[in-house]
Amino acid sequence: MEKNSTISVGKEKKVYRGIVGIAIAVPVVVAILLFMPSKLDLASDWVYFLPHLNAVINTAASLSLILGLAFIKQGNIEFHRAAITTAMGLGAIFLVSYVIYHASAESTPFGGQGWIRPVYYFILITHIVLAAVALFPILLAYYYGHTDQRAKHRKIVKFAYPIWLYVSMTGVIVYLMIRPYYNF
Repeated sequence: MEKNSTISVGKEKKVYRGIVGIAIAVPVVVAILLFMPSKLDLASDWVYFLPHLNAVINTAASLSLILGLAFIKQGNIEFHRAAITTAMGLGAIFLVSYVIYHASAESTPFGGQGWIRPVYYFILITHIVLAAVALFPILLAYYYGHTDQRAKHRKIVKFAYPIWLYVSMTGVIVYLMIRPYYNF
Protein backbone atom coordinates (compact mmCIF):
# COMPACT_ATOMS: atom_id res chain seq x y z
CA MET A 1 0.00 0.00 0.00
CA GLU A 2 1.20 3.48 -0.81
CA LYS A 3 2.41 5.34 2.23
CA ASN A 4 1.72 8.77 0.79
CA SER A 5 -1.91 8.97 -0.24
CA THR A 6 -2.30 12.63 0.73
CA ILE A 7 -1.10 14.03 -2.60
CA SER A 8 -4.00 15.81 -4.24
CA VAL A 9 -4.94 15.16 -7.84
CA GLY A 10 -4.45 18.87 -8.58
CA LYS A 11 -0.93 18.88 -7.16
CA GLU A 12 -0.11 15.66 -9.01
CA LYS A 13 -1.25 17.23 -12.30
CA LYS A 14 0.85 20.36 -11.68
CA VAL A 15 3.93 18.27 -10.94
CA TYR A 16 3.29 16.12 -13.99
CA ARG A 17 2.96 19.21 -16.21
CA GLY A 18 6.16 20.61 -14.73
CA ILE A 19 8.01 17.38 -15.44
CA VAL A 20 6.69 17.32 -19.02
CA GLY A 21 7.73 20.97 -19.46
CA ILE A 22 11.25 20.32 -18.20
CA ALA A 23 11.56 17.11 -20.22
CA ILE A 24 10.68 19.03 -23.39
CA ALA A 25 12.53 22.29 -22.66
CA VAL A 26 15.89 20.76 -21.77
CA PRO A 27 16.47 18.84 -25.03
CA VAL A 28 15.17 21.80 -27.07
CA VAL A 29 17.53 24.25 -25.34
CA VAL A 30 20.46 21.83 -25.67
CA ALA A 31 19.73 21.36 -29.39
CA ILE A 32 19.55 25.12 -29.94
CA LEU A 33 22.87 25.65 -28.16
CA LEU A 34 24.55 22.81 -30.06
CA PHE A 35 23.45 24.02 -33.45
CA MET A 36 23.54 27.78 -33.04
CA PRO A 37 25.58 29.39 -35.83
CA SER A 38 28.02 31.22 -33.57
CA LYS A 39 29.28 30.13 -30.21
CA LEU A 40 29.32 32.28 -27.08
CA ASP A 41 32.60 34.00 -26.36
CA LEU A 42 33.37 33.30 -22.74
CA ALA A 43 36.84 34.87 -23.24
CA SER A 44 38.63 32.05 -21.52
CA ASP A 45 40.13 28.67 -22.21
CA TRP A 46 38.68 27.20 -19.02
CA VAL A 47 35.72 25.78 -20.94
CA TYR A 48 38.04 23.26 -22.62
CA PHE A 49 38.41 21.50 -19.30
CA LEU A 50 34.68 20.79 -19.16
CA PRO A 51 34.59 17.60 -21.31
CA HIS A 52 37.07 16.03 -18.89
CA LEU A 53 35.01 17.19 -15.92
CA ASN A 54 31.85 15.85 -17.59
CA ALA A 55 33.43 12.41 -17.92
CA VAL A 56 34.23 12.43 -14.21
CA ILE A 57 30.69 13.56 -13.40
CA ASN A 58 29.18 10.84 -15.61
CA THR A 59 31.42 8.22 -14.01
CA ALA A 60 30.35 9.33 -10.54
CA ALA A 61 26.69 9.36 -11.61
CA SER A 62 27.01 5.83 -12.99
CA LEU A 63 28.54 4.66 -9.73
CA SER A 64 25.77 6.39 -7.76
CA LEU A 65 23.14 4.66 -9.89
CA ILE A 66 24.76 1.26 -9.38
CA LEU A 67 25.01 1.90 -5.64
CA GLY A 68 21.36 2.99 -5.61
CA LEU A 69 20.36 -0.32 -7.17
CA ALA A 70 22.53 -2.29 -4.73
CA PHE A 71 21.06 -0.42 -1.76
CA ILE A 72 17.46 -0.99 -2.78
CA LYS A 73 18.15 -4.69 -3.40
CA GLN A 74 19.41 -4.81 0.21
CA GLY A 75 16.26 -3.02 1.38
CA ASN A 76 18.19 0.05 2.46
CA ILE A 77 15.78 2.76 1.30
CA GLU A 78 17.63 5.61 3.03
CA PHE A 79 20.94 4.88 1.27
CA HIS A 80 19.08 4.19 -1.99
CA ARG A 81 17.50 7.64 -1.83
CA ALA A 82 20.86 9.23 -1.03
CA ALA A 83 22.56 7.49 -3.96
CA ILE A 84 19.80 8.39 -6.43
CA THR A 85 19.62 11.97 -5.17
CA THR A 86 23.40 12.17 -5.65
CA ALA A 87 22.97 10.89 -9.22
CA MET A 88 20.26 13.52 -9.82
CA GLY A 89 22.49 16.28 -8.49
CA LEU A 90 25.41 15.09 -10.60
CA GLY A 91 23.11 14.98 -13.61
CA ALA A 92 22.10 18.60 -13.03
CA ILE A 93 25.73 19.70 -12.67
CA PHE A 94 26.63 17.73 -15.79
CA LEU A 95 23.83 19.39 -17.76
CA VAL A 96 25.00 22.89 -16.83
CA SER A 97 28.60 22.04 -17.67
CA TYR A 98 27.61 20.37 -20.94
CA VAL A 99 25.53 23.35 -22.03
CA ILE A 100 28.30 25.83 -21.16
CA TYR A 101 30.86 23.83 -23.12
CA HIS A 102 28.73 23.26 -26.22
CA ALA A 103 27.45 26.84 -26.22
CA SER A 104 31.02 28.15 -26.29
CA ALA A 105 33.13 25.54 -28.12
CA GLU A 106 32.84 23.73 -31.42
CA SER A 107 32.17 20.00 -31.28
CA THR A 108 35.17 17.77 -31.82
CA PRO A 109 34.85 15.45 -34.82
CA PHE A 110 35.63 11.77 -34.33
CA GLY A 111 38.83 10.87 -36.17
CA GLY A 112 38.76 7.10 -35.84
CA GLN A 113 38.75 4.96 -38.97
CA GLY A 114 37.80 1.39 -39.79
CA TRP A 115 35.51 -0.77 -37.65
CA ILE A 116 35.67 1.61 -34.67
CA ARG A 117 33.93 4.41 -36.59
CA PRO A 118 30.49 2.74 -36.88
CA VAL A 119 30.83 1.46 -33.30
CA TYR A 120 31.49 5.02 -32.09
CA TYR A 121 28.56 6.45 -34.03
CA PHE A 122 26.21 3.70 -32.87
CA ILE A 123 27.10 4.41 -29.25
CA LEU A 124 26.92 8.18 -29.80
CA ILE A 125 23.56 8.13 -31.60
CA THR A 126 21.90 5.78 -29.10
CA HIS A 127 23.36 7.91 -26.29
CA ILE A 128 21.95 11.13 -27.77
CA VAL A 129 18.50 9.70 -28.58
CA LEU A 130 18.10 8.09 -25.16
CA ALA A 131 19.46 11.17 -23.38
CA ALA A 132 16.80 13.26 -25.13
CA VAL A 133 13.95 11.02 -23.99
CA ALA A 134 15.34 9.90 -20.62
CA LEU A 135 14.59 13.02 -18.63
CA PHE A 136 10.83 12.46 -18.48
CA PRO A 137 10.86 8.95 -16.95
CA ILE A 138 13.82 9.84 -14.71
CA LEU A 139 12.08 12.88 -13.25
CA LEU A 140 8.81 11.00 -12.90
CA ALA A 141 10.51 8.08 -11.14
CA TYR A 142 12.36 10.46 -8.84
CA TYR A 143 9.14 12.29 -8.00
CA TYR A 144 7.29 9.05 -7.23
CA GLY A 145 10.16 7.85 -5.07
CA HIS A 146 10.45 11.19 -3.29
CA THR A 147 6.72 11.22 -2.52
CA ASP A 148 6.80 7.56 -1.45
CA GLN A 149 4.46 6.38 -4.20
CA ARG A 150 6.24 3.05 -4.35
CA ALA A 151 4.01 1.18 -6.82
CA LYS A 152 4.25 4.00 -9.38
CA HIS A 153 7.95 4.39 -8.64
CA ARG A 154 8.67 0.69 -9.24
CA LYS A 155 6.64 0.68 -12.45
CA ILE A 156 8.47 3.61 -14.08
CA VAL A 157 11.91 2.70 -12.72
CA LYS A 158 11.84 -0.50 -14.77
CA PHE A 159 12.25 1.76 -17.82
CA ALA A 160 13.94 4.84 -16.39
CA TYR A 161 16.82 3.15 -14.56
CA PRO A 162 18.35 1.16 -17.44
CA ILE A 163 18.01 4.13 -19.79
CA TRP A 164 19.62 6.49 -17.26
CA LEU A 165 22.45 4.06 -16.55
CA TYR A 166 23.04 3.47 -20.27
CA VAL A 167 23.13 7.21 -21.01
CA SER A 168 25.46 7.87 -18.10
CA MET A 169 27.85 5.05 -18.96
CA THR A 170 27.87 5.67 -22.70
CA GLY A 171 28.66 9.31 -21.99
CA VAL A 172 31.92 8.12 -20.46
CA ILE A 173 32.56 5.70 -23.33
CA VAL A 174 31.95 8.41 -25.95
CA TYR A 175 34.35 10.70 -24.07
CA LEU A 176 37.06 8.02 -23.93
CA MET A 177 36.64 7.32 -27.64
CA ILE A 178 36.80 10.97 -28.74
CA ARG A 179 39.39 12.16 -26.21
CA PRO A 180 42.38 11.51 -28.51
CA TYR A 181 40.88 13.94 -31.06
CA TYR A 182 40.53 16.97 -28.81
CA ASN A 183 42.76 19.81 -29.98
CA PHE A 184 43.20 21.51 -26.62
